[in-house]
Amino acid sequence: MDIAPAPVPRSAVRRRPERLGAAQARRTALAAQGLHRPRPALGADGPGLRQVIAAVRRLGLLQIDSVNVLARAHLVPLYSRLGPYDVGLLDRLHGRAPRRLVEAWAHEASFVPVETWPLLEWRRRAYRDHAWGSISSAPERHPAELAAVRTIVAERGPVTAAQVQALLEEQGGPARPEKVGWGWNWSAARRCLEYLFFTGEVVAAGRDLAFQRLYDLPQRVLPRAVLDAPVPDDVDAVRALLEAGARAHGVATVRDMRDYFRLRRGRTNALVAQVLPQLVEDGTLTPVEVEGAGGGWYLHRDAALPRRADGAALLSPFDPLVFERTRLEQLFGTTYRIEIYVPAAKRVHGYYVLPFLEGERIAARVDLKADRRAEGGGALRVRAAHAEPHLAPGRRGATAQGLAAELRLLAGWLGLGDVVVEPAGDLAADLAAAVRAA
Repeated sequence: MDIAPAPVPRSAVRRRPERLGAAQARRTALAAQGLHRPRPALGADGPGLRQVIAAVRRLGLLQIDSVNVLARAHLVPLYSRLGPYDVGLLDRLHGRAPRRLVEAWAHEASFVPVETWPLLEWRRRAYRDHAWGSISSAPERHPAELAAVRTIVAERGPVTAAQVQALLEEQGGPARPEKVGWGWNWSAARRCLEYLFFTGEVVAAGRDLAFQRLYDLPQRVLPRAVLDAPVPDDVDAVRALLEAGARAHGVATVRDMRDYFRLRRGRTNALVAQVLPQLVEDGTLTPVEVEGAGGGWYLHRDAALPRRADGAALLSPFDPLVFERTRLEQLFGTTYRIEIYVPAAKRVHGYYVLPFLEGERIAARVDLKADRRAEGGGALRVRAAHAEPHLAPGRRGATAQGLAAELRLLAGWLGLGDVVVEPAGDLAADLAAAVRAA
C-alpha cells in the first residue's frame, strides 16, 4: 500500500534537470509543501473537509506537540497553507468514523492518513529499537498493570490515561507518583498505555477537550479497509515512506528523506540504503546538484519547478518545511532553533518563534503568544520581532507590512481581538508601526 500522492501539475511532467539553482531549489521545496503561492480564495466559509484532507495528504503527516502557547502544533501547518479554517474539521477527520486520519509514531507523534497505518507496522514490531525506555520496558516493569490496562481498554474504551489510572487504583494498583522537579512523571497506567499505543494494540479514538488521548481498540477505531489491508514487508514499507518524504520535500538529501518518517534507527539504516537505488533506477528520484549546496540531492518525479513563489505564511516551529534544520539553512539560509527548552536568559529570538515566509525566502521571525485574558477579546502578543540577516534595509518596511497583515489574519483565526507588538527585536519598531497602520 502506498500513500496517495498530491496531484501532479502538467508542467511538472518533463525531463528532470541535473542541476538546480538555489532559487529554483527553494521554489521546488515550497511547491511540494503548498507554500509557493497565495492561499486560495475559498469564500466566506473558508476551506472545507476536502481541502483539509488534501492538505494533510500533501504533507503526509502533522506533528503533534503539547505546547499550546499559540495553538496546538498540528493545527498551524494547515492554517499556513489554507488560511483561517475550522479546526473542528481536523477533529472530525481523526475523531469520528469513518476516520481519515489516525495518530501514529511517524515524525514523532503525528496524525497521518489512515492508509499510512500499515506502512508503520515494522516500527510497531521493532518498538525496542524505536520507543523510549519508559515505554519499551513496560512489559517487564509493569506486567500485572499491563494485563489490567488491556482489560480496561477492551471493556471501557475509549478511555483517557487518567481514567485508566483511577480504575487501576480502585483495583489496588499503584498510585500516580508525586511530581518531583521538571519532566514527566508518568503513572504505571500511562506507561502501559503508551506501550500499547506504540505497538498498535490500542489506538487513539480521538482527543478530549483537554487534548488527552482517548485510547481504544483498533477494531473499534480504524476503517475495515485498513484493518484488512495486507501488511507490506519491511522493504516495501520503508521504500514507500522514504518516497513519501521525498515527495513532501520536492528536492531533498537522504538525510531529509530519512528524517520525515524518522527512518534512522535499527534496521532502517540498511533498508534505506537498499531501497534508495531502486527509487533512482525506476525514475522516482533523480540525483541533482543544488547551487551552493553541492551534490547528494534528489528530485522527486512529482516535484513541480515553478518560476516564481509569491506566497506568504507564518510557519509553526513544527512545520514540515522547518523539520530538518540543516536543510532549512542550506536552501533558505536560515539558522533556526526551537528555544522552548533554552533558559530564558540564553534565548536569542524568544520562546515560541515562528519564521515568516515571504515569497521564496524566510524574511523575519516573531515570538508569539495568544493572550486570551487580555482586555478587549484577547490579544496576539508579538514578544519579539527580528529581521533575517539577508533582509535588505530597504525591504524592512514592506516586510513589516506583509507580516502585520499575516498577524491580523492569524489573530482573527485564533479569536483574538488585537495584535500587540512589544519593543523587542530589530524589526519591532517597523512592525508596530505597520500594525497600527493596518
